[in-house]
Amino acid sequence: MTSRAPRHRVNVFQAIALLMAFLLLAVLGGVLSAGLLMPAVAAIGTTSAAAQQVFDDLPTELEIQPPSEASRILASDGSPLATFYAENRVVVPLDQIAPIMANAVIATEDKRFWEHKGIDPEGLMRAALRNLQGAAQQGASTLTQQYVKNVLIEAGVSSGDEEAIEAAKEADGAEGINRKLREMKLAISLEKVYTKDQILEGYLNIAQFGGRNIYGVEAASQYFFGHGAAEMTAGEAALIAGITKSPGMYDPSLAKDGFDNGATFETATNRRDTVLWQMFDQGYITQAEYDEAVAQPVAEMLHLTPTPVGCASAGISAYFCEYVTKVLIYDGYLADTADESREVLRRGGLTITTTINPTRQQQAYDTLASWTPENDPTYRSKKGEAGISSAISSVVPGTGDIEAMVQNTSYGDKSDEFPRATKVNFNVDRAYGGGDGFQTGSTFKAFVVTQWLIDGGSLADTVNANPGQVFTRKDWTISCSPESIPDEWPPKNLETGVSGNAPVLKVTEQSVNTAFAYMGTKMDLCALRDTTSRMGVHVGTGTIDPKYLTENSPSRALFEAQKGADILATPSMVLGSNTIAPLTMAAAFATYAANGVYCEPRSVTAITDRDGNAIEVPAPTCSQALDPAIAAGVTYALENVVQNGTGKDARIGRPVAGKTGTANSDVHAWFVGYTPQLSTAVWVGHSEGDIPMMYTTLNGRYYSQLYGGKVPAPMWGDYMSKAMEGQEVIGFAEAQERQIHGEKAQVPSVIGKSATDAKAILEAEGWSVQIGEARSSNIAEGRIGAQSPGGGAMVFKSQAIVIYPSSGPAPVETPPPAEGDQGGNQGTGQGGLGNGQTVLPGVPGGDR
Repeated sequence: MTSRAPRHRVNVFQAIALLMAFLLLAVLGGVLSAGLLMPAVAAIGTTSAAAQQVFDDLPTELEIQPPSEASRILASDGSPLATFYAENRVVVPLDQIAPIMANAVIATEDKRFWEHKGIDPEGLMRAALRNLQGAAQQGASTLTQQYVKNVLIEAGVSSGDEEAIEAAKEADGAEGINRKLREMKLAISLEKVYTKDQILEGYLNIAQFGGRNIYGVEAASQYFFGHGAAEMTAGEAALIAGITKSPGMYDPSLAKDGFDNGATFETATNRRDTVLWQMFDQGYITQAEYDEAVAQPVAEMLHLTPTPVGCASAGISAYFCEYVTKVLIYDGYLADTADESREVLRRGGLTITTTINPTRQQQAYDTLASWTPENDPTYRSKKGEAGISSAISSVVPGTGDIEAMVQNTSYGDKSDEFPRATKVNFNVDRAYGGGDGFQTGSTFKAFVVTQWLIDGGSLADTVNANPGQVFTRKDWTISCSPESIPDEWPPKNLETGVSGNAPVLKVTEQSVNTAFAYMGTKMDLCALRDTTSRMGVHVGTGTIDPKYLTENSPSRALFEAQKGADILATPSMVLGSNTIAPLTMAAAFATYAANGVYCEPRSVTAITDRDGNAIEVPAPTCSQALDPAIAAGVTYALENVVQNGTGKDARIGRPVAGKTGTANSDVHAWFVGYTPQLSTAVWVGHSEGDIPMMYTTLNGRYYSQLYGGKVPAPMWGDYMSKAMEGQEVIGFAEAQERQIHGEKAQVPSVIGKSATDAKAILEAEGWSVQIGEARSSNIAEGRIGAQSPGGGAMVFKSQAIVIYPSSGPAPVETPPPAEGDQGGNQGTGQGGLGNGQTVLPGVPGGDR
């Protein structure tokens, strides 16, 4: 109900009534002497023109804005997550409020409501006489006046105008008189433009009906009785209607909790019974209804159902809820500034539907709780530090919708019961309530494979996987920040069983550090950073920010050089040294599942205002970050990680791709993987910092090392097997031979060449060469007598060419005649093939 009432002149009778009220208040306030009072009365009696002039100067315009109303945040299925409000109010139309509630308010506050025109002259006269006689002071405000007062207070509260709030409240003295007169005239004007039903509806929704920030009868009924205002009984209506006189004194829930404010069950009961008598006296209830209502103890009427404000009530979704509120406030969903957005959320009566899937949310949390309990009684570590934390984020490829976001800590402040409770969200960036992210370890190698394929390499290319490699300044290319190249870097391998020259696919399966460092030297690390940026990868602080490092520390200059970049381009990046949040990693890996399309994480799908009108929200923000063929090639490699490599414990009986990761000294452990329908990151570590997890007993099991394939991978499998249950089994896009095997080319023939020349010819055209054992042939000894594949064959360049030096012709042997067979081959002088040739193994068709 929003309107600006037009300006109206009051008639003589109304003016006289207002002046009488003025005189009444003057007497009560002690601001007019008896000598002044009588001339004023005489003046009223002799002329109405003067009265009209006085009141023409008072305002008649009242702008009524919708009252502050609670906003709700919902899960994707419409179930509630949290409520936000400055005033706990739910606005409902009059037809959703039990008539007995409206009657109770009229009976106790304004019994001539349906008869007067905004002010009640009869009530004013009666109150004036009683007050002049020295009886207990009585007010004479109509419901319309009370509604006006509440509207003015609410407008001041919403705008933060303290003067307007003060101006709307009653006070002693001349200021109080002026405010009362303004309220009266506005009430008269309001009744000229609004119906009685509209005014009644407005009052029932705006007035305070409880001492705990309860406004409007719907919120009051929900709070006191656990049901809506449409279902209220006479006794319930009387109890609520009576509270408005003094919420601090007559709210029985305050008495129930022992507040020292004068509220008791006795005062609440007496007030309720007074209202019930007024309802009976005015014919709104029968004698039987009155008797039944007063007989019920107030304590038995109460079924207190508080509406907690904020995300703490969201349970396992509290961290996600906090993330959503920060998105709404800081990303411009509701208003231009954060402060304005915050007020809209607290007062706008919004309904905000999010992406979170309650079923998957519970599945994710149950997985964390079963592997990494919050208060694990079995937890032991070598250094005795706090327990291990964990987090899961899931997003939908192709939309970025966040369907799960949980961690294994209670939301809130630490306590004796919950010593590891925190409000820090491990899944997200600092700007959205998280921290700085965590070192990703070898999960980052998926991006190195991506760049390798973009640069024209293949999964079959062989790279140096030997341990003990030391890389120096000359080995690296960091075109955007050459000063970031270290003089020397000696990466270390875990025991992988892979060494020498090995295919990229194999070193990816086994996560060989030195091999990936070698691969890093074959690319511009700034190009790698550009690729990851297109996939949404960034550090937990948003961008590289030197202020988070100690001034004059060795790393400060490096961060200064790349300030504002998404991640730090440095050799150690290829092994996952950058600190990144789990949600960021889940969204980045979803790019592979979505055929190269990256979508920013999305948490809000719809917002409606208090009237049910849709407020525009951003659609999924997606872009083609990778060529689909590149995405399919990386997925092929990451499928092999799960099937044959370090991620075997993540297998769930359907197509899965992913990568394990462990930061130095087991300070953080990861598994990030995906199906075509869902991408999920699992992180395990110490949220307090980079604390090793070696020699740890977790959930009753001892780990000498706690790495990505040991705990996060099976955790991922446990969760994803439940999350994908009932979902269609879909395969990934088929990888092209180019990404798997590399380019095809025609193999040159090197038969008859010296071994040195043959090797040089093949290597010059990009082939790797292996020299086999010498074989007999009719080619001169020492020359190449055979090769595999043979000259002219079209094969992948990643395939090694084997060349066989000739040991000269093989001697021709004539087999002796077979005993008992004097015929047969005698007389031909031939044996074997009958032409004096032999077939060389591995050379189709021999040397013909």
